[in-house]
Amino acid sequence: MELLHDGIPCTLITDSAAAATMGHYGVHAVVVGADRIAANGDTANKVGTLSLALLALHMGVPFYVAAPSSSWDPNVPNGAGIPIEERAATELTQINGVRLAPHGVDVWNPAFDVTPHEMITGGIVTELGVFRPEELSQRLAGC
Repeated sequence: MELLHDGIPCTLITDSAAAATMGHYGVHAVVVGADRIAANGDTANKVGTLSLALLALHMGVPFYVAAPSSSWDPNVPNGAGIPIEERAATELTQINGVRLAPHGVDVWNPAFDVTPHEMITGGIVTELGVFRPEELSQRLAGC
């Protein structure tokens, strides 16, 4: 909505069409958000972000993370220390109370995933500038 409002061309796709879109249309960059950034630059964002990072890396497309500097947590050394919320199994097994999956099926429904800092090839964009993940701690420590 914001892109359209600002007159920036955009196209709505399904998340499963990301690879086809990058291959067919020649995407120039991938920009995602982050809910939390570890001291080493690993980032946690909505589940599926890691898949986009892997895809961008494979396709040679720069991968950026845009987040306010307040998302950086110097007390969490790396992504392994970021707690990942799990959502209810019924989000995957039911729609409006109608069962879609067999009873007894195991469900894992993480709300977030972690993107390792090495995959953030474009940089981390904050209100203070764009930083390589490995320089983020040095740049934000004094703020």
